[in-house]
Parts: sequence; structure tokens; C-alpha cells
Amino acid sequence: MPISCAVGRMEMQDPKMNGALSEGAAGYGQERKGFRLTRRPASGRKPVQFMDSEGKTSFGMSVFNLSNAIMGSGILGLAYAMAHTGIIFFLALLLCIALLSSYSIHLLLTCASVIGIRGYEQLGQRAFGPAGKVVVAIIICLHNVGAMSSYLFIIKSELPLVIGTFLHLDPEEDWFLKGNLLIIMVSMLIIFPLTLVKHLGYLGYTSSLSLTCMLFFLISVIYKKFQIGCEVSHNDTAVEGEQAPIQGFNSSCEAKLFTVDSQMSYTVPIMAFAFVCHPEVLPIYTELCRPSQRRMQAVANMSIGAMFVMYGLTATFGYLTFYSSVKAEMLEMYTQEDLLILCVRLAVLLAVTLTVPVVLFPIRRALQQLLFPSKAFSWPRHVAIALILLILVNVLVICVPTIRDIFGFIGSTSAPSLIFILPSVFYLRIVPSGEATLFSWPKIQALCFGILGVLFMAISLGFMFANWATGQNPMSGH
Repeated sequence: MPISCAVGRMEMQDPKMNGALSEGAAGYGQERKGFRLTRRPASGRKPVQFMDSEGKTSFGMSVFNLSNAIMGSGILGLAYAMAHTGIIFFLALLLCIALLSSYSIHLLLTCASVIGIRGYEQLGQRAFGPAGKVVVAIIICLHNVGAMSSYLFIIKSELPLVIGTFLHLDPEEDWFLKGNLLIIMVSMLIIFPLTLVKHLGYLGYTSSLSLTCMLFFLISVIYKKFQIGCEVSHNDTAVEGEQAPIQGFNSSCEAKLFTVDSQMSYTVPIMAFAFVCHPEVLPIYTELCRPSQRRMQAVANMSIGAMFVMYGLTATFGYLTFYSSVKAEMLEMYTQEDLLILCVRLAVLLAVTLTVPVVLFPIRRALQQLLFPSKAFSWPRHVAIALILLILVNVLVICVPTIRDIFGFIGSTSAPSLIFILPSVFYLRIVPSGEATLFSWPKIQALCFGILGVLFMAISLGFMFANWATGQNPMSGH
């Protein structure tokens, strides 16, 4: 019989024994009363109970939140990635990364079920002690700060153009249309209030609105493909009303099915970055109604599958619109005077703005687990951490000139750690030998998965450093 979701929410407890369930777990008595079993116990094994709170967020809202965490500003660079990998190679890589992301979430959820804790930082502590907790918290903060920076960078570059077009003003001449000023205003007036909600589940409604905006973006990209045709040169943008006949796969608009070049040092990390949602998985799991490993895996699979379809369609139609001339930020390829594209820019701006609070939650949780592990919830601390983080990210966005640096570096370091390395290491360290021996197939798979992450990080960073050393500009010629 399912347990009701009406069980009251309790504050997250930091276990004193590295999150492990001791043999005297029954002694918790009333403290454990009402907590839900995550799965049927294996033969001869005690039932696993979560030591954090029962959630109240529905399955649908959890899918919205996780999908919103997956789908960010990386979608704007996928057509550029396809231009440097080819259609077939890109879709194959995208499918592989989606499947690997789902598998890594399976490893995380398995570890969480074994020890009864749904916190990424606590998994690090359980696997490697206090040092592991610190390393995991730093990686989460590094990755999500990079993600927030990329979102705010789009606001900085696009919002002045949108407002200027509406008001028929020149963003270069009017001081109140400067991008640096506008991102500060958006951060304080829109993003900051949304970060103050106590529970991540409350952002499910804004996440659904964000996904609706990105669906409108996809539909518009498909429509513009058939409207524009094959007409854009390397130095021009698509201008409505000056259309040339669709020429298909000819010498001027050639669609590559498979290609490999030096730009893959940026395009592959962009693809990996586009599927990273792992810092948000366990917080969403914590707030999921009727939580179980199978139910949360279904949330993850549905979210990843939906985003794979959206990514694939956006990249394909964006690439088949501009071919090799596509830029790393696809919206720059369209004319500013096009009313539909103006609405698309507004939709993307709203979507990325509403994504920032979802991404900020894991950073705040990591900092609280790292700096205030035994402290009860405090509204002043809750507000102060959000404010400090937003100030830090605003400074970063104002100082970093190109979105390529954010996507390339963060995607080459923290993304492999969160997708490949940490989940595999946690599985090898946490899952007991009674369930899977060291040389069993599940642990061999996890070991190979972690090695793949190390190779992915090394190769991506190697290509990137080589480009920097030779002075090549990965944006040139596009």
C-alpha cells in the first residue's frame, strides 16, 4: 500500500557516521517513523530507509524541473557542434551522451538507495570521508556557476538588442541598454526573488513555462529553415524578404554527414555540457512524492529522452538552415528586424532567466553542507548565500568576453566529473561486495565508465590547450 505524500517535510540531517546505516538502525525509533522504504530489500538484507525527508513534488513537476536543468543555453550551440561533426556523427554522439547520462544517474540512485541518503555531498563523504565531501561540493559549485554564467551571458548579449528593437533605439548609444546594467537588473528583480523559495519543487511551474518557451524556439527554427532556404554567406545574416531558392546539398550549401576537425575540442564538450543535470538529480529526488529508485529513474529517462529529441531537431534544422556558416550562438544568424525572431529571442531570454534559480539550488545546498552541516534552516543564511552567488556570477559574466570560454572549459572539466567519474567512483566504493563483487559485471562497467570520463577530459583539454598554444580562434570562419 503506498504511503501518503502528506508526511511532513523535515530538514536535511547530516549523518554523523558518513551516512551509513548502522546495525542498530532500529534504535532510531521515532526519529525514523514515517520514512519511506525506497525498494524491496535483497534476500538477507535490511530494508533501506532514507534518512532525509519525504517529498511532496509530483512526478510531472519533477520532470519539468529536471528537464529545465538539462536544457539550458547549450541548445544555442548545438547547430555549431553539428557543423563540425556532421549530421550522422553528431546524432550518434548525442545519443551516446544521453544514454551515458541516464546510466550515470542510475549509478547515483543506486548509491543513494544503498546508504539511504539523497545528497551528492553525502555520497562523497560516504565514499572518501570529509575530503570527498569537499571535492564534490567544489565540483558542483564550479559547474553550476559556469552554467549560471552562460545563461546570464545570453541575457547580456540578447536583451539590449530586443529592447532596442522594440523601442527603436541604438543599444550602443543609450546607457540604459548596456548589457552589463541589464543583467544586474534582471538578476535582482527577477532571478533573486525566485531563488528565495525554500523548496525546489515550487519552481516546477516556472520550469514548465521555461520549457514552453524553448519549444516555441524549436518550432520557429524549423519554420525559418523552410522560409530562408539556402542563402546565407559566411559574412551575412538571414534577412527576411531577400530569399534565394533552396539549393539543397550542393557546393554552396553542403550538408556534411560525417566530419572531424580541431573544433571538436569545443563542440564535444558543448554536447556533454548540454546533458549535465546531475547536481539537480538528488535534490529533485529528495522532494519527489512517493520516492523510489525506479520512480526517480523514470523521471530522469523521460527528461533526458525529451531533451534528446529537442536537441536533435534544433541542431539539425539550425544546421540545415545555415550550414557551415552557423555561429556558436545560432540566434546571431537571424536578422534583428524579423518579428518572429524577436519573439524567439524574448522566449529564450525568459527560458534561461527561469532556469537560473533551478541551477542555483544545488550550489546553495553544497555550500550549506560544506560550511554549515549541523545548522538548522535559517532564512538570513538562505537569502545571503543566494545574493552572494548572484553577485559573483554577475562579476564573472561582465569580465568573460565570450561564451566559448565558459562552454569549452567547464564542459571539459566539471562535466566529465559529474557525468562519468564521480558516479562510477561512488558505485565502486559504496555498493557492498554482497551485492556486487569487485570483478562482477556491474562494477567492471562502472570502472570502464569512469576511465571513459578521464579519457574524455584529457582529450578535450588537450585539444583546447593546443588551440590556445597555436593561437587558433575556434570561432573563426563561422
